[in-house]
Amino acid sequence: MKKPSLIITMGDPSGVGPEIIVKSIRRWDIEAIPIVVGDRKILRKAEEILGVKILWSDFTSPAGNGPFLYDLNNVDLASFSWGEISPSGGKASYEYIEKAVELMGEGRGEGVVTAPINKEAIHKAGIPFIGHTEIFQELTHSEEALTMFQVKSLRVFFFTRHLPLKIAIEQVKKDKIAQFIPRMHYYLQKLGLSHPRIAVAALNPHGGERGLLGEEETKEIIPALELVRSGGIEISGPYPADSIFWRSFQGEFDAVLSLYHDQGHIATKCLDFYKTVSVTLGLPFIRTSPDHGTAMDIAGKGIANEESMLEACRHAAQYAVYY
Repeated sequence: MKKPSLIITMGDPSGVGPEIIVKSIRRWDIEAIPIVVGDRKILRKAEEILGVKILWSDFTSPAGNGPFLYDLNNVDLASFSWGEISPSGGKASYEYIEKAVELMGEGRGEGVVTAPINKEAIHKAGIPFIGHTEIFQELTHSEEALTMFQVKSLRVFFFTRHLPLKIAIEQVKKDKIAQFIPRMHYYLQKLGLSHPRIAVAALNPHGGERGLLGEEETKEIIPALELVRSGGIEISGPYPADSIFWRSFQGEFDAVLSLYHDQGHIATKCLDFYKTVSVTLGLPFIRTSPDHGTAMDIAGKGIANEESMLEACRHAAQYAVYY
C-alpha cells in the first residue's frame, strides 16, 4: 500500500512548533511521507538549538520519501524572536494553513497535521478566527467541523467546545443531542469503525441520581438517546463521568461523548498528557494536531516535548487510509 503523504504546518514561528517538528522528523518511524510547510530559516534555528541537521528535500520538485519542505520564506529574522506574540507570527502561521489547504486541494497529501498557533497572535494579525478548527472550516467551505480527542485507544467527542460552563449546560437539549450523535456515528465509521459503540457521559454527578442531583439526564439526555437508539445506532448511557472514560479506555466502548469542554479534556490529559491528540472531522480530509499550545515560555530552549506531535502524525497516517 502506498504511504500517505502528510502536510505538516509549522505553526507560530515563535512558538514550539518548529522545535517539535524537527524533533519529530529526527525520530520519524511512521509509515507516511512528511511534507512540512514552514520557513527554512526558522527550522534551521530550531535545528541549531537541538544540535541536529535535517536533510530536507525541496517539495517543489519532490522525489523519494522526504522529509520534504515547502519553504514559504515568510519570516523576517530581523524582527524575529522566540517566545514573542506578534502580528507577523500570526500572519505567518495563517499562511502555512492556507498553503496546506491549497496543497490538499491539489491532491498533494492525504492528511494534515498542524503545529500550534497562537490565538492572540492571530487576532493581532487581523485574522477573524479563534483557532485552527474555524480557519480550516472556512478555507475548505465545510458545513461542520467536529472535534475528537484521542489518547491511545480512548476517543472523546465534544458536544460543546469553547463556551462558558453555564452556557454549555444550557446547550444540553434533547433535539441537539439527537442531532449530534448520528454525526458522531458517521465520522467514527469514516475512521474505519464499521459498528461503533458510543457512550455518553452524564452532565451531573452520579448521572443525576434520578433527578436528585440534576434533571438534565432525565429530561434531555435519556430521551435523546432513546430517539437515537430507535434509529439503529448503538448508544449507551448516560454514565457517570467519573467512570465512563476509563471504561471506554478499557475497550468497552469505541468513543465517549463529552457534554462540555473540560469534562473530556481532563479525562484524556490525565490519562496521558503528552500523547493526547486533537482530530478534526467534517473537513474534506483528516486533520490532527498535538493537544497543546505554542508554549511561548519555553520556545527556543530545546526542551519542548514532541510526543503529542508524533502521535498526531501517527493518527493522521492511520486514519488517512479510511477517511
